[in-house]
Amino acid sequence: MAFPKAMNRKSIIVAIVAAGLWLSLAIPAAAQIAPYTDEHGKLIYVNEDSPRVRHGSTSSHPGATLQIAAAAAAAGSPTEPIDRIVREAAQRHNLDPELVKAVISTESGWNATAISRKGAMGLMQLIPGTAERFGVANPFDPAQNVEGGTMYLKSLLDRYDGDLKKTLAAYNAGERVVDQTGGVPAIPETQRYVQKVTDAYFRPGSGRNSSLGGFSRPAVREDVDSNGRVVFTNE
Repeated sequence: MAFPKAMNRKSIIVAIVAAGLWLSLAIPAAAQIAPYTDEHGKLIYVNEDSPRVRHGSTSSHPGATLQIAAAAAAAGSPTEPIDRIVREAAQRHNLDPELVKAVISTESGWNATAISRKGAMGLMQLIPGTAERFGVANPFDPAQNVEGGTMYLKSLLDRYDGDLKKTLAAYNAGERVVDQTGGVPAIPETQRYVQKVTDAYFRPGSGRNSSLGGFSRPAVREDVDSNGRVVFTNE
């Protein structure tokens, strides 16, 4: 049985509209959805057109974070990508990159996925409050973590007029404790931390440049070496 011509035309128009609508939905979806692996090794599908958080000079691809972290942690020293991140962040905030490296070495041993008992995270061991304060959305991203940690370190140096020991004590124990005690608090962990970072930074051959950052050099102190001799050192 034949259908009226008007009905045929109407059916054809409806079919064309439906097909066009289907294509408009299907093609962009296929073009925009892309997979990547997050820092925990989980496969994630995201919209490629969605804006991604960028902090610092380098925004690490989530899939590359584990590889960078594993290489640096295994070597106990920065890989070339992380070394570049440190140098660029230090330059932006007028800090000696060797000081930032001394802090990272002491804080995390160059493990970008490190988490402390107190919940500090990443290379420079940022607690959640500090990460939020300095705009770090992903503390396990090396570029974001180093940018936030370097900003925090610089703010402490400014706060304590370049006093390195107070700065390091505050980085470890918090500004309030240092303000209350007027110096390095009598907390064994904090005292060991300050000494360890200071030793790493001022060790011979560290490549330090103390003209950057404007902090004060540790005062000369009297010490006794392993042979019982009295020595004077500023390291």
